[in-house]
Amino acid sequence: MGVLTGKTALVTGASRGIGRGIAQRLAQDGALVAVHFREDESAAATTVGAIRDGGGRAFAVRADLGVSGGVESLYAQFDAGAARHGTGPGLDVLVNNAGVSGSARIHEVTPQLFDRIFAVNAKSLVFTAQQALERMPDGGRIVNISSAAARIAYPESLVYSMSKGAVDTFTLALAKEVGARHITVNSVRPGFIETDMNAQKRRTSRAAAELAAWSVFERLGQPADVADIVAFLASDASRWITGQCIDASGGSRL
Repeated sequence: MGVLTGKTALVTGASRGIGRGIAQRLAQDGALVAVHFREDESAAATTVGAIRDGGGRAFAVRADLGVSGGVESLYAQFDAGAARHGTGPGLDVLVNNAGVSGSARIHEVTPQLFDRIFAVNAKSLVFTAQQALERMPDGGRIVNISSAAARIAYPESLVYSMSKGAVDTFTLALAKEVGARHITVNSVRPGFIETDMNAQKRRTSRAAAELAAWSVFERLGQPADVADIVAFLASDASRWITGQCIDASGGSRL
């Protein structure tokens, strides 16, 4: 039996990239995983299919977390999906992974870009966690996906970096708030991971090598590099860790 057997997990933004890797790893550890996506139904189906092919359990939920009513839609579908799988409305592990990027230096930032990035990366995270806590038993786990951009100056994506700083501050405050319930709250800060989000930044071999050079290991990260850390934080083995920001950047810019 896996360490998460009998548990239910929700991973936002799980149709591709880091989110897909996390969903697959939590399912391998025995959890029933709700795979959230915004618009790419085919990609979400691929994630769910891969989990089921590996002997795991999963179902998809669709919601735009950056608009009014998005979080409510997410949980209406989550509750229904969990009921279909006979687990009830409980949620043991929440991974707030959904996020949007947007390259813009200070002179390029627009109100529209700012509002969109913060709506998804910060605002929705707060209310997703709020609703999760109504369903989460004592001893649950919340893992927020932040970014190394919260500790490394990255003016090329100013607003994105700001939003991830907000994620880390939220993590710290929420960890203290729910400590009495033995719920842990931690954030994970990936560096450059080989996903669709940064495909344009590594469109040539030279560009990819420049990104890889950020890490002391001189390679780009893979979704599994982050998923393994999240799996640890989702397990009972991490019970004495809370309110922390775990660097998952391969030692970028040490």
